[in-house]
Amino acid sequence: MRIRVAQPDDAPGVVALRTLVFPYLVRGVESTRKMIAEPVPGRDWIPFVAEVDARIVGWVTAQRNSSTSTEGFGDISLLHVHPEHRRRGIGTALLTAATGHLAPLGVRRLRTFAQPEALPFARRHGYEPSRELRFSALDLNPAPALPDPPAGVRLLPIAELDPHRLYAADVAAALDEPGDVPVDSVSFEYWLYDTWDNLGLDKQASTAVEVDGEVAAFSLVKRDGDRMWSDFTGSLPAYRGRGLARLAKTVALHRAAANGVRVAYTSNDGENAPMLAINTRLGYRPVAAEWSCLADLT
Repeated sequence: MRIRVAQPDDAPGVVALRTLVFPYLVRGVESTRKMIAEPVPGRDWIPFVAEVDARIVGWVTAQRNSSTSTEGFGDISLLHVHPEHRRRGIGTALLTAATGHLAPLGVRRLRTFAQPEALPFARRHGYEPSRELRFSALDLNPAPALPDPPAGVRLLPIAELDPHRLYAADVAAALDEPGDVPVDSVSFEYWLYDTWDNLGLDKQASTAVEVDGEVAAFSLVKRDGDRMWSDFTGSLPAYRGRGLARLAKTVALHRAAANGVRVAYTSNDGENAPMLAINTRLGYRPVAAEWSCLADLT
């Protein structure tokens, strides 16, 4: 077994492993290749893989989280090991590599995510469960019924938007999103990298709702083949309670389905009652759960 920093040519093996362990997560090979080759700037992001007989059997990433005003916060994300290679120390080795990368960077508080069966592993390494994350899937054959937009409401693909306008709406909608730390320091440069310039972002299916010329709600679609991920659906506080987020998501689902998407996945914090209600109404069914887990880095 060997732990090493991931390289762009590892992308196909990484995606195959992720699809096996997390079939509800959607990120394609080219998007993953770009992520490894051109890592997010300013966050000290790094990916590690575990190899056995030149085969990728494990993956993890680590970064400083500068999307929050909480100082010294870091993320160790998507730690997973092929089911046939578990209980051999590979997960511990990956976690050690990720933690070792963050330790010199001033990170004092760590977050990772664990499936329910992995919580004993997390606890053994000093992590305690914090918040439940629920994953859901929706069969788009057929897509949910499309409602008529209210008077004065305009629906448009985000391809027709100035990205600065969508960025401003995204930031405003995310300020009160439930989570372990506030998402209140997202720079435009990071947003461009992570959202607008993401190779998986479907700018024709992703939908914005305009009211009186203002972006009031939106739903973002990231796609890989016939699968899609609802990256973020939100509405600005001043426009909530009007069904605009559900309208944006419904239209985005219809547009994606019309272009060949057959299944949609999404995730929500377990306490995000409004979005959970929207997804239930649209027909999403639960497929998995994870827990965010927190630890102090000493």
